Amino acid sequence: MPTLRIVTWNINSVRLRLPLLADLVRDLAPDVICLQETKCPDDLFPHDGIAALGFPHRAQRGMKGYNGVAILSRIPLAVREGDPNWCEKGDCRHLGVTLDVPGGLELHNFYVPAGGDMPDRAANPKFAHKLDFVAEAAAWERARGGARRAVMLGDLNIAPLEHDVWSHRQMLGVVSHTPVEVEALNAWQQAGAWHDALRHFVPPAEKLYTWWSYRAKDWAAANRGRRLDHIWVSQDLAGALSGWNVLKAARGWTQASDHVPVMAEITL
Repeated sequence: MPTLRIVTWNINSVRLRLPLLADLVRDLAPDVICLQETKCPDDLFPHDGIAALGFPHRAQRGMKGYNGVAILSRIPLAVREGDPNWCEKGDCRHLGVTLDVPGGLELHNFYVPAGGDMPDRAANPKFAHKLDFVAEAAAWERARGGARRAVMLGDLNIAPLEHDVWSHRQMLGVVSHTPVEVEALNAWQQAGAWHDALRHFVPPAEKLYTWWSYRAKDWAAANRGRRLDHIWVSQDLAGALSGWNVLKAARGWTQASDHVPVMAEITL
């Protein structure tokens, strides 16, 4: 049976880290790569370098200096029209496409606001924006009536489970693992009846991280990670999940992103 390998990665500047995409392709052999935080206006997107890696089909939504999402594919795709302008900001945090596979496959690439450092809606507009964004996404899912033959992924900037962070107790007051954020993310997941592709393979009682801070002198020794990057599939695809990978070694690459690539494999 043919399979589809989909990777999500917050690349933290697609032009700066373009050479690392070759390492990702070598290690994971993906069919589709979804990038976040590309930090690149559309007219400067490095199409030639990405095409040379074997991805002739590309879509991007970018801006100068921050945010930005892109989808690189070996498979033909069509950009979805009419998806929301989240929080009316036009800040390049979502890209939806339909992949040309048997039966079609809807794919949504998200970059959720990080939310700043203070978990206080009233005092921190960035945190308010994050909560509003996730609530709007949940409302959109409810209005759509649940996903079918779909994948939703990206840097969601929330680690929902106790073992998605290095210390549940110490992280409860830290943006990315606060109860209000976790509740909001769970509501989004439930609204679309999404299935967590990584936790399909890795039990919730096991530690699982996709991000390690630049602030640690030795990120591997400290291992104070968080699972901020997610892949969700619609319930009709849950039984088709056939593989996964969190490419932890990528955190040690030269000029590494603080996030690592995450892959799910689906049997078509």
